[in-house]
Amino acid sequence: MGHAIVPPYLLARIAAVQEPQWSRAAQAARSTLAAPRDYRPVRSRLRLSIDAQGSLVAETTPAPDREISDAQRREVLPGVRVRGEDDPPTGDVAVDEAFDGLGATFDFLWDAFARNSLDGAGGSLLATVHYGRDYDNAFWNGERMVFGDGDGEVFTGFTGSLTVIAHELAHGVIDDEGGLEYQGQSGALNESIADVFGALAEQHHRGQTVEEASWLIGEGIFTDAVQGTALRSLSAPGTAYDDDVLGRDPQPGHMRDYVDTRDDNGGVHINSGIPNHAFYLTAMELGGRAWERAGLIWYRALTAGTLSPTADFAAFARATVAAAVAEYGEESEEVLAVRTGWTGVGVTADGTDTER
Repeated sequence: MGHAIVPPYLLARIAAVQEPQWSRAAQAARSTLAAPRDYRPVRSRLRLSIDAQGSLVAETTPAPDREISDAQRREVLPGVRVRGEDDPPTGDVAVDEAFDGLGATFDFLWDAFARNSLDGAGGSLLATVHYGRDYDNAFWNGERMVFGDGDGEVFTGFTGSLTVIAHELAHGVIDDEGGLEYQGQSGALNESIADVFGALAEQHHRGQTVEEASWLIGEGIFTDAVQGTALRSLSAPGTAYDDDVLGRDPQPGHMRDYVDTRDDNGGVHINSGIPNHAFYLTAMELGGRAWERAGLIWYRALTAGTLSPTADFAAFARATVAAAVAEYGEESEEVLAVRTGWTGVGVTADGTDTER
């Protein structure tokens, strides 16, 4: 099963709605839940800048290699190729938004972490749009991004949200680094790291500081009929939506509210709110641009080669502290900020792991 941005419990709620005005959305949710999502695990460009002496400096940096295909409302991949790296905009909003979102994510990974594409080796960025009819999701299938157009009643299209695009592509980065088992706390970490990178990609694209950022994932993918702003909030888990059809955002932001469930692979989309909020607290403690220090620490923890595929929250907390120590030193404000973040969500207390 591929990683998808809309959690199954949310689609199940929509699918169960009986009111006639939501009939299209209910049918779309049922179809989306039933649709298969099989999971199947260098270009360069010239940049010009001005140096400290006022001289024009040319440097070659990696460039993305993007390819967008159109499924033409069928559930068949990859679809028909409609835009490549050197092609002009097509005028199809979903195609061009996907193309731009892939590029913005590529730029974030390179500028923030010096990572050349998802695999670190300039691998192609592939996406398919117009997947299925009224398909209420976007997902990463191990090879490409896949976007539905939404049902028009609850969900609009998914290509307009950079956080959605970067979140799903981040699963490719996580997979390339050895992966995190998609179950329980390791699965929630998988989802959380993808949310963190999704938020950071948007902040990087907009040049936002931690105070200016929305810290929302999926902002703008709901129609105006929905009482909600986004799928998830890193700054305030549990507050992203509160709607008659969707229910209330179930994410906890602290270990005392951890949800024990067999649904959603052990609550991977729900309990991800806890490490999400730990990152937010760390980033706010440090201030400035979140991708520069907090984001780099999370990235170093992911890519250090020391993280077990079954790592729990406490293990990832230790990994982020170790990454901060290696990058900035034992007595640095960065290490203190990371410890503050994990203590703030109850994963650690006074530097000691909280057992669960």
